[in-house]
Amino acid sequence: MPQRTPLFDAHAAAAGKLVDFAGWSLPIHYGSQLREHETVRAGAGVFDVSHMTVIDVSGPQATAFLQRLLANDVARLGFEGKALYSAMLNPQGGVIDDLIVYRTAWDYRLVVNAATRDKDLAWITEQAQPFGVTVDERPQLAMLAVQGPQARALTRAAAPQLAGLIDSLKVFQGLPAGGWFVARTGYTGEDGLEIMLPGDEAPALWQALLQAGVAPVGLGARDTLRLEAGMNLYGNEMDETMSPLAAGMGWTIAWEPAGRDFIGRAALEAEREAGVAHKQVGLLLEGKGVLRAGQTVKTPAGDGIVTSGTFSPSLKQSIAMARVPAAAEGRVEVEIRGQCEPARIVRMPFVRHGQAVFE
Repeated sequence: MPQRTPLFDAHAAAAGKLVDFAGWSLPIHYGSQLREHETVRAGAGVFDVSHMTVIDVSGPQATAFLQRLLANDVARLGFEGKALYSAMLNPQGGVIDDLIVYRTAWDYRLVVNAATRDKDLAWITEQAQPFGVTVDERPQLAMLAVQGPQARALTRAAAPQLAGLIDSLKVFQGLPAGGWFVARTGYTGEDGLEIMLPGDEAPALWQALLQAGVAPVGLGARDTLRLEAGMNLYGNEMDETMSPLAAGMGWTIAWEPAGRDFIGRAALEAEREAGVAHKQVGLLLEGKGVLRAGQTVKTPAGDGIVTSGTFSPSLKQSIAMARVPAAAEGRVEVEIRGQCEPARIVRMPFVRHGQAVFE
């Protein structure tokens, strides 16, 4: 039986259609995926992301450990609360997972994916041993993501005790508030918050948010929102066979200082020196049908593949993320139901803060 978050009963009460997602029972929608998507773009929606894995890392060697573990450099976290996006690589340069790391009063907090929890914890624990740091999973915490242009205002109304903290947060920062942790981060291309709190306190916050005017939003809209925002999904855009250079994550690699020997560095340097064979791009479909993962992308430089595709509710046309040969550009064709349909390579994201921004 799938695991349940502390909000399982709340989802049922809100008429959520529950599905098995990575071993968790979570809502795919609450009646209309399209309406939920549009609500996040125009107002505010709340997602139950309690299935995400929260890990605290502490100890005198915590910084040195994470500088070895991650492709990005936690030394860039210049003050408590600052957040950093990074990949965690294997020695071959493949992506074990992507994650957010926060600098905290107790050293660091990591938030990693749910579907990769077991392998992530095993890998992190194994790599931590030489550094003598403490790796503490926090399964007792629930996590709510409130996203949309009205997210911060409505969260202040629902939880006035957080108002001062919410007002103080810059983008990509997170700070504790008692036993809670409030971060100005997200996965939708909109402003918003991610709130970690004890599981037994989550239903009350959920209910207060709904009463303040925040709509419950399911996994379906979460996927269309993140694709419009050009954000990777583990298992689609990246996995252990794919390097961050080919997965559009080159900006997350901290090459300096040159002496920082993070796991996977030698493989990435060799790939960069040889020339990266593929790149990640956005696609706009100009023909018929809907772009879906797995479809072949035909370019003058060779074939590529759609890694994520959907019909964009905001743009009213089909969009995709695709991995194509590095030399590919301009117009391409995508095989859809046996037909070659025209498409155009564009620079992502597709949508940011409710506006079309692709080039």
